[in-house]
Amino acid sequence: MTLIETSCQTSDGAISATVSSGAGLPLVLLHGSGSAGTVFDRLMGGPLADRYRMIVPDLPGHGASDDAERPAETYTLPGLARSVSEALDRLGVGRCMIFGWSLGGHIALEMLSFRPDIVGIMLTGAPPIGHGPLGVFPAFQLSRASALASKAQFSESDVERFARMCFGDHQTPDDLSNIRRADGRLRKIMFGSMVRGQCADERYLVEHADVPIAMVNGSEETVSRLSYVARLRYRKLWDGLCHIIPDAAHAPFLQAPAAFDALLERFADEMAERAMQNQPAPMLQTQVPPDWAPGPHFRVAQSE
Repeated sequence: MTLIETSCQTSDGAISATVSSGAGLPLVLLHGSGSAGTVFDRLMGGPLADRYRMIVPDLPGHGASDDAERPAETYTLPGLARSVSEALDRLGVGRCMIFGWSLGGHIALEMLSFRPDIVGIMLTGAPPIGHGPLGVFPAFQLSRASALASKAQFSESDVERFARMCFGDHQTPDDLSNIRRADGRLRKIMFGSMVRGQCADERYLVEHADVPIAMVNGSEETVSRLSYVARLRYRKLWDGLCHIIPDAAHAPFLQAPAAFDALLERFADEMAERAMQNQPAPMLQTQVPPDWAPGPHFRVAQSE
């Protein structure tokens, strides 16, 4: 298996990406705020990268990608989704599946609002939000650590607290370096734009899109409210339930790799089969059905 390091020029600057040599359906991995594509190094070195064309970009303002020249436009969910989408176009990626972690999950849902070639999305640590404060705040746990998500300038103690929230005891020196490197303007701009509803209505998307949505979270999740995630009325919830991985928190792909990998592999295999059988899903209707109502979905996954 070969990994290729590349850079794609977009209207928001250069996006660095790592691409595996697998020949299967592209699987795009999107990292969270303050992180970088290196957070997925274990997955990129695993057997799934041999089977699928795995693509890991560094988001604008992160890792080896450029900081935004127009931060007010780029550091919003539509701006980041546009940048990632342009990078995928440069790489010749059409139909694909996406695993989005934390901020990366919200970007994946934003992309779903304008890319009908997305076959399926797996979300971790990314509760689908609605519009406005009442659509955002109920989806997240409120704590001193979570308040850092909107802070532009980090002290060294902020870096350490943010790392603990994201990785727990699994943080590495590289994780700390990535947090320090990240453009802090993104955090402040992103938070404000989400609260003002300057993004797709993610809750509406997952409750009406004809695309499988896999929800996979750790039992000790530190960012999302799992009760909120469970009560959404998903149209195509993968497996018909929300998977909860025991003894894992915000980054179960690092904290419980065996259980997570089993779910990701099965999801990828099923989405690849779906891509062979189905045409891209039609775009969403804009009118909310009159019988819309939330519904419960929840399950604790069994450890391997």
